[in-house]
Amino acid sequence: MPPKPSTSQRQLPPVVSATELQASNLTPPQPEPSADPGLVHDDPSYLGSSEPKSLQRLNAPENVLPEPKTQGPETSPFFRSFFFPPAGFTGGTSVHPTEQQNTDHFVPIEDRWRIGTPIWDRYGKGHPPVDDYPFVQGAWWDPYNQNVLKGDYPIAGQDIFLRLGFKTQNLIEYRQTPIPTTPTEATVHPGEFEFFGNPNQFFFTQYNSASIDLFKGDSVFRPVDWRFKANLIFNQNYLKVNELGVVSPDVTDGTNRHRTFWALEEWFYESKIADTSPNYDFVSVRAGSQFFSSDFRGFIFADTNRAVRLFGNRLSNQDQYNVIWFDQTEKDTNSLLNTFNDRHQNTLIANYYRNDFIFPGYNSQLSFHYNRDQASTKFDTNGFLVRPDPVGVYAPHQVDAYYLGWAGNGHINRYNISHAAYYATGHDQLNPLAGSAQTINAFMTALELSYDRDWARFRCSYFYASGDSDPTDNQANGFDAIFDNPNFAGGEFSYWNRQQIKLFGVNLVQRQSLIPNLRSSKFQGQTNFVNPGIQLINFGFDADLTTKTKWINNANYLWFNQTESLEIYTFQEKIRNEIGLDLSSGVEYRPLLNNNIIVLAGISGLIVGDGFRDLYQPLYGSVPNLAAGFFEATFEY
Repeated sequence: MPPKPSTSQRQLPPVVSATELQASNLTPPQPEPSADPGLVHDDPSYLGSSEPKSLQRLNAPENVLPEPKTQGPETSPFFRSFFFPPAGFTGGTSVHPTEQQNTDHFVPIEDRWRIGTPIWDRYGKGHPPVDDYPFVQGAWWDPYNQNVLKGDYPIAGQDIFLRLGFKTQNLIEYRQTPIPTTPTEATVHPGEFEFFGNPNQFFFTQYNSASIDLFKGDSVFRPVDWRFKANLIFNQNYLKVNELGVVSPDVTDGTNRHRTFWALEEWFYESKIADTSPNYDFVSVRAGSQFFSSDFRGFIFADTNRAVRLFGNRLSNQDQYNVIWFDQTEKDTNSLLNTFNDRHQNTLIANYYRNDFIFPGYNSQLSFHYNRDQASTKFDTNGFLVRPDPVGVYAPHQVDAYYLGWAGNGHINRYNISHAAYYATGHDQLNPLAGSAQTINAFMTALELSYDRDWARFRCSYFYASGDSDPTDNQANGFDAIFDNPNFAGGEFSYWNRQQIKLFGVNLVQRQSLIPNLRSSKFQGQTNFVNPGIQLINFGFDADLTTKTKWINNANYLWFNQTESLEIYTFQEKIRNEIGLDLSSGVEYRPLLNNNIIVLAGISGLIVGDGFRDLYQPLYGSVPNLAAGFFEATFEY
């Protein structure tokens, strides 16, 4: 029995010329009337359709174009080949032929994006929906395969694309953090007199967004000529606690809070100024509300806000650079989305990247940040004072801070490395905790080393942020960031990084931060360089259990650098340095092997140390260890 031909050897449908048709006494069907007999795509509805009838219409003999008349009275059609449908969902074409076929050797097809590909059952399974197959036909609701609605095919002409995005992000979180009981006003249970009460909280938040991204470009290698993007987000959030004075300063508001908020979070226009080399080097400008992270790991600034950005590249994209000026808007307190109110804060950032610096695969960056936070007074939407910080001297003050930094990220041979070092200087007109003007002089370093072995990655890292040993000497030595969101030492899975831990009107540490900056809010408060600083040692282990499932594990040991600022703030004689041991484990699951569906889940806990106990020690009993868990599901089109 002869061997069965492989898929790659499969023969295409035979093509019959006009002469062969006549010789075989086969008469092709009469063509239907057409306004343009030279139109190749005479039925645009076939594009992206899975209906074979539409495809047969394009390839049927009735659509064969006539040949020029020969010496005899009869005519014969031109040679036409079989047309396969394009992959995915292409939508209708707006490109019409500008010339007609006049030879057997050339068939004009001007929409190069919608040239078909042979249908190919690569694995012989009949194209199951959960398998990754090339050249698969799609539908308008299918974001997994190629789709004109997500920018895979032009929406107009040959170089104008439209990308529609719909996303829902849902977070459920149970957490334990120290919660004040407001004993001087009222407590949930009669007879309570501790400063910190029941630590249990339940939090739910949902972000539903719709975005439109319209741009003119040519391919992934050539930068876009222009681009417009807008992203509208609706948020609802719910918080339940077990103590009064948490959801609002007014204890009559109870222990539950539900809020909703609409925001036009992202909106900008981008235009290319010039091409600077034949290798797609360029200079572009972008104006409007946009996301920007100033370094590899988000140590200093990572936010979406209104700005003007000049950016481009050099040397065939080996070097990249950004200069961006932010004029920040106020954040909504509970959704953390942008409002249209002015924040009275400006930030200038300039950075320069070199790819493959010294070692192939290792990238280096130099950066400069300037943050000017003007004097202002602000109560958040829940009624709490956030500017100036509700500590010490109550007076609006301006902070001018400058950051010089060097960072790197990548790999050197088989070893992965990520590092950052920043020096901060500047002036604080009147620091509330110190009660006087301060000259800023602080620094931060971070280092992560990891090694990959098959499906596992082994990590170790170290983080250092300087602390202020003498708040009364007019030198602010505690490091603080502008708007950080560090992906470091466990990131969102870490208890210390994820949780906002309150301490008498300010936060010991902010949500999505590592620095204990004694600041009222990372999102609405001002930077505070009179703080204890921190050191952190991390050991981590990541495992790709399957192609769809990743397991993330981290252990962090943390301690304060200097505790003098904490002693002044809490009126305590002695506070020790140890914060405790932060343990976390989490799972990331991507069932479609892309970012259309992402499920995250994690548990974490803080085994408290002596310094943490000194801060939160109750009158009776001991400080308990704290735990948290979360589940997050993201669905995106």
